Amino acid sequence: MATVMDLFSRKIIGWSLDTNMTEQLITRAMQMAIDARGVSPGLIVHSDRGSQYRSNAYVGFLERHNITRSMSRKGNCWDNAVMESFYARLKVELIYAKNYQSIDAARSGIFGYIEVFYNRKRRHSANDG
Repeated sequence: MATVMDLFSRKIIGWSLDTNMTEQLITRAMQMAIDARGVSPGLIVHSDRGSQYRSNAYVGFLERHNITRSMSRKGNCWDNAVMESFYARLKVELIYAKNYQSIDAARSGIFGYIEVFYNRKRRHSANDG
C-alpha cells in the first residue's frame, strides 16, 4: 500500500493498494493526489528510503510535475512519523479486525476506512481533534 497525506489537514489524498510495493504503485497514489489537489508551487513530497521512491521512473515523474522530493534519514523513523502513525492506526482500527480473502476485498475495506472514516470522521490531534 502507498499513501499520500496532506500534512496540514492530515487527510489521505492519494492511495493505492497491490500485492507488491512497486514504483507503479506509488506513482498511482501520487497521481491520485495530484488529480485531487493539483500541484502548488514549492510542493514537497516526503517518503522513506524505499527503492521504489528512489527509482528513476518515480523521480522522473516528480520532476515532470515540478515536485521536490524529500526522504527520511537512514534508520530514522521519526522523519516519517506522521505516516508511521497512520499505518499503525490503519492496522489497529481495520486490518487486524478483518480477515480479507482477496486484494479486492481489502481494497474495498481500505477505501471505506480512508474515504468515509479517516478523512471525514476520525479526529486528529494536530487539528484540535
